Amino acid sequence: MDSEPLMPEITRNPDDLSKCAAMMAATDPWITLGADYDVCLKAFEGTCKEIYVVRSGSEIAGFAVLQVCGTFSGYIQTICLGEKFRNRGLGTSLLEFCEKRTLEFSPNLFICVSSFNEGAIRLYKKFGFKLVGELENFVVDGFTELLLRKTVGQRVGYKPHGS
Repeated sequence: MDSEPLMPEITRNPDDLSKCAAMMAATDPWITLGADYDVCLKAFEGTCKEIYVVRSGSEIAGFAVLQVCGTFSGYIQTICLGEKFRNRGLGTSLLEFCEKRTLEFSPNLFICVSSFNEGAIRLYKKFGFKLVGELENFVVDGFTELLLRKTVGQRVGYKPHGS
């Protein structure tokens, strides 16, 4: 994966979504939050979502789910990497891709992260996200989600580069 370029591709393929849901359900924070396969599979539903997968050969190495419409357009709902593809820069590459895609329609990039997910928090802060709020008992009772934002300006009057 180190030498392969990041080539996210959009998907709605049921087999891809099934593999992504299984990847989510087998890793934190979803394990700690009690999200099983069926709960994870529902995360891909909705018309305002773009699902991007990154492959290493025929295997899905990671994926991101990006909200592209609504008040919080530019919300990275989910970012997940397969265990063996972590700590190789893929998370940063997926964030860069999501940011570039978001800046086509919004000046704001949002993400929520579980307060116990210290590695992800470090990555997001290093990437330039700033804490804007805490959502107690948001996903499940007893856990807090941190709402983070990275911005290049206000929403009203935003003009994407090149438009």
